[in-house]
Amino acid sequence: MILKNILRVILGLFMLYAGVGHLTFLREEFYAQVPRWLTIDQGFMDLVVILSGVVEISLGAMMILGGKWKAQTGWALAIFFFLIFPGNINQYVNEIDAFGLDTDQKRFIRLLFQPLLILWALWSTQAMQLLKKNKKQA
Repeated sequence: MILKNILRVILGLFMLYAGVGHLTFLREEFYAQVPRWLTIDQGFMDLVVILSGVVEISLGAMMILGGKWKAQTGWALAIFFFLIFPGNINQYVNEIDAFGLDTDQKRFIRLLFQPLLILWALWSTQAMQLLKKNKKQA
C-alpha cells in the first residue's frame, strides 16, 4: 500500500509538472500533441493545449491528495491518457519533433509508454478494485 501511495503521488507530481508546462514553458512543445485532423488553427491549438493543461493540473492535484475519491481520480486519469493518445500518434505520424523526440524510433517508443501510464493510474489508485466492488453490488 505504501508503494502504491508513493507512485500515485509521483504520478500526480508528473501531471502537475506537465500541466504547468502546458500553460507556460512547454506550451510550444505541446502543440506537437494536438492532432492535425482536429485543427491546424493556431488559436484553437492553443486553446486545446491550455485546457488539457488545466485538466492535468486538476488531476495531478487530485492524485496527490488521494482521499476517498482516489479510485475515481485514477479512472479519470486513465481515461484522460486514453483520450490524449491520438496526440502522440499525431506526433509520430506527422514526424513532429518535440520533447526531444526527434526520430521516428523515439516517437514510436513514446507510444509504448501510454498503456503503462494508464496502468499506473489504475494500479496506484486501486481503481480496479472500485470496478470489482461496483460489479459485485450490481
